[in-house]
Amino acid sequence: MSTLPGNGSVRPITRWGEDVMHRVNQPVTDFGDELQTLVADMVATMNAAEGVGLAANQVGVDLQLFVFDCPDKEGKRVQGVVCNPVLELPEGKDRNLDEGDEGCLSLPGAFTKCARPDFAKVTGVDQHGKPVSFEGDGLLARCLQHETDHTQGMVFGDRLSRKYKKRLFAEAEEFAPDYPADWPVTPMVEHEDEHEDTPAT
Repeated sequence: MSTLPGNGSVRPITRWGEDVMHRVNQPVTDFGDELQTLVADMVATMNAAEGVGLAANQVGVDLQLFVFDCPDKEGKRVQGVVCNPVLELPEGKDRNLDEGDEGCLSLPGAFTKCARPDFAKVTGVDQHGKPVSFEGDGLLARCLQHETDHTQGMVFGDRLSRKYKKRLFAEAEEFAPDYPADWPVTPMVEHEDEHEDTPAT
């Protein structure tokens, strides 16, 4: 059973290149009805896009906020809403990198390897202003880092070498015709995708 809010409306996903994707977003200070509607819509949009996480700027809203529904290394499903996230990563001998594939719903269809610490912890508040803390390994660790990056105006392509970034954009261009401008309001064109089992955030 989901602990995330339901009954939201699916919104178009904002793509890389839009200004809101590449600047530090505004802290959440108002926890009223407008925020509750936004969070519900973000959950609906994430689910429609079959992603495991979605930040507010990915639906064009300039706020430090993300929602997620993502498994950890053992397959345990973790869900949450985080406003004003603060990321904590292991340091020194506790820091191990995971070179897994990564994708972004704002650059649909493209994936490449991106090295990130294999454990992450995020603290913040939920959509009601109550303190929350999430931590984990595997895909969950990658998701928490990826979404916190979004709130700071960073996309995962910013973490890639020029060669990998070029390859990523080439793959995105190849699949671009499959994703309508208002995706996932309008579903993507079905095709065989070697990354269909790799969720994006």
